[in-house]
Amino acid sequence: MMFKRVLIAEDHESASISVRKTLEDLGIPPAEYTFYCDDALMHIKKNVHADQPYDLLITDLSFEEDHRPQKLSSGMELISAVKLIQPSLKILVFSAENKAAVVDTLFKELGINGYVRKARHDAKDLKLALEAIYKHKIYLSEDLKQTVKQKNAYEFTDFDITIISLLSRGMLQKEIPVYLQENNIRPSGLSSIEKRLNLMKEVLGFSKNEQLVAYCKDFGII
Repeated sequence: MMFKRVLIAEDHESASISVRKTLEDLGIPPAEYTFYCDDALMHIKKNVHADQPYDLLITDLSFEEDHRPQKLSSGMELISAVKLIQPSLKILVFSAENKAAVVDTLFKELGINGYVRKARHDAKDLKLALEAIYKHKIYLSEDLKQTVKQKNAYEFTDFDITIISLLSRGMLQKEIPVYLQENNIRPSGLSSIEKRLNLMKEVLGFSKNEQLVAYCKDFGII
């Protein structure tokens, strides 16, 4: 027997049904499911209290708002709250989100066990993820591995992020030194700014600042 007690937090019924079907195919007993993060947390608290804790939580990251106010509005908030109540609970994120910075944070800071992106072959990925997590391994779907690897190829400093953020707001490169000086940010010289931009573009394989800005937006760096 694989996992015995599984909870699914997913606000789209069709996605919830496909996850339950995948669990069924692996011989896992029927999972409980909820459309709200607050309800998911309540179920986890109740089961821990009853000494019948869940073995696995499968959660989305984004939950649409409706008529019912929620304290926890995202999967990330739910995971943070769950880790305080049941730190050993295995967590699999099943989401359409593909920003490397978000995925990275979930693994490094929140300690999730697996991440599968909602995509064309996600049923196959879900099965592989469940098998890997059950064997105490970490799972990241193949399409995201390259994305995270690229993001980690260059470590952005606070100074880098400031420069890129200013460019993304439409500020010209030659105007940035004035802004840095006014805000007591060092170094503030144009040559220092040019060096950092050239280094980032060289490492990430870009020729234009616009490409660098677009990349940082896509991967949630700015």
